[in-house]
Amino acid sequence: MTVAQAVVEYLSKQYTVDSVGGVDFRERLIPGTFGIFGHGNVAGVGQALKQYQQLDPRIMPYYQGRNEQAQAHQAVGYARHTRRRQTFAISTSIGPGSSNLLTGAALATTNRLPVLLLPSDTFATRAADPVLQQLEQPYAYDITVNDAFRPLSKFFDRVSRPEQLFSAFHHGLRVLTDPAETGAVTISLPQDVQAEAFDVPEEFLAEREWRIRRPDADDDDIARAAEAIRAAKRPLIIAGGGVLYAYANDELAAFAELTGIPVGNTQAGVGVLPWDHKFSLGAIGSTGTTAANAIAAEADLIIGIGTRYEDFTTASRTAFQNPDVRFININVAAIDAYKHGTTLPIVADARKALVKLNAALGGYRVGADLEAAIAVQKQRWDATVDEAFDTRHTPLPAQNEIIGATSRAMDATDVVICAAGSLPGDLHKMWRVRDPFGYHVEYAYSCMGYEIPGGLGVKRAALAEAARNGTQRDVVVMVGDGSYLMMHTELVTAVAERIKLIVVLIQNHGYASIGSLSEMLGSQRFGTQYRALDEEQHSFDEGETLPVDLALNAESLGVKVVRIEPGEKVIAELEQAIRDAKAAPERGGPILIHVESDPLLDAPSSESWWDVPVSQVSELDSTQQAYQTYTDHKSRQRKLLG
Repeated sequence: MTVAQAVVEYLSKQYTVDSVGGVDFRERLIPGTFGIFGHGNVAGVGQALKQYQQLDPRIMPYYQGRNEQAQAHQAVGYARHTRRRQTFAISTSIGPGSSNLLTGAALATTNRLPVLLLPSDTFATRAADPVLQQLEQPYAYDITVNDAFRPLSKFFDRVSRPEQLFSAFHHGLRVLTDPAETGAVTISLPQDVQAEAFDVPEEFLAEREWRIRRPDADDDDIARAAEAIRAAKRPLIIAGGGVLYAYANDELAAFAELTGIPVGNTQAGVGVLPWDHKFSLGAIGSTGTTAANAIAAEADLIIGIGTRYEDFTTASRTAFQNPDVRFININVAAIDAYKHGTTLPIVADARKALVKLNAALGGYRVGADLEAAIAVQKQRWDATVDEAFDTRHTPLPAQNEIIGATSRAMDATDVVICAAGSLPGDLHKMWRVRDPFGYHVEYAYSCMGYEIPGGLGVKRAALAEAARNGTQRDVVVMVGDGSYLMMHTELVTAVAERIKLIVVLIQNHGYASIGSLSEMLGSQRFGTQYRALDEEQHSFDEGETLPVDLALNAESLGVKVVRIEPGEKVIAELEQAIRDAKAAPERGGPILIHVESDPLLDAPSSESWWDVPVSQVSELDSTQQAYQTYTDHKSRQRKLLG
């Protein structure tokens, strides 16, 4: 067989095996392959996919995309919804086809989510030299565009000879299925090697199972952690995505109910508890709730479970003001378990560690004063969100109202998707999640343009889930006009496959999030509005609003579009439009709902901070004032070692 044929058949025989709480799982690790073909892969992977499609389409289903980066986002969305048990392979041509994947690789690795990237490469034999789109470096002639994947991938290899295929894929899939190491796995395939024939051992093409490693917690570590918890007066749990990937929701709920310790969650951890659970404080940090941040400020022990402690989570290390605060970090990845200089790292699967902690803490419970504080703070924040959702601004609504309407129109099992702009922060603090799979915001890389392809990947996973166990989920993408313009191409993919993806497009004629941040930092929303050029000032800040019609753009791609006109009934009409979209046929194609908002109406404050440096010297009064505010916040920043 050719190398490409061997790759395709090999990937079709790989299975993920997992067992959580007595429930066994065995599914294909790679259920399909995305590909955009060029001279680098059309005669290699492209030929192999076509050959197996004719033999049996189930061997390796092929999916067409419109942008290589977007294909990676689809794979990541699918991987997250399947809790890292499955992902897609992506084949590209050489040159720009490969380099278009770089952002997708960085996003996958940053989010600790698996994706298998198969970028084509220049001739290994150098028979044609330089080939079209080849990058030449005079100081190292063996460098190609694909070497840029090395710092962005958790595993990288280049198959320069057919015999290297065996070790490359064996070690690549080892990393892909390891919860502690997973991310982008990149295996570079030179275009001539893809088409080269060689003898393939039957063992390579046999079915192989990859069991998800779920390491148990060391008993001594659990004993030390239990001792620290018993000694704490105001402990707080920070739950991240690792809780969801370990299927540890029930154990976390049992832990909180047993001990009375409240739970704040990161962006990736939304869904670890229902929003109205007695001990759920909701989001924590720079985009957190006032409830979580008030309790965090006085906490003397932070129990981090499955979190990477992003700066938003710690409010740039200002969230925890107790001078004696300590950290217990439970994480399957050692790099995260050891963060903040903790002396109590537990490198283990979150669910297994919680099972042991629950057993070790029998009889322990926090004081009544902390439980009373939790109730007061929750009530305060819930009232704040109710007011934000129910206030009606006309003719243009606040983004808060749009979020509230979307939440009310969706069912508990539906999934909201977002990634960049002001929406992720507003969703993090205000979205009332009711299902562990109901919230999907990509915020480790916060990549503009992720929303639509990522949402399409989630919808693919949801359709497979429905076929497997009957769970029905609509997927609703919430996206601003800035992110939409970055990457809306996969709407065409949804049209081609008749996939019902519901998109709520919020038009505010600019970069609302950075506009607000720019104003806070004294830069007066510079360069963040979509306006015509004022040639005299060479400014885009004061000109006429651009006559861009994004609803018409979506219609031109074959999408069904619903326009919500500004006015007194905008929120009621939006809510009904989402309900109507949910009632549409499952295979009726994507539906986009276009609504305008007022970008100057902010969400409720988190009473928190995010460290973005301000110019120390400036001739702008606004910048001078912002720098004074910055130094005040900076004085509260801590090293947090212990």
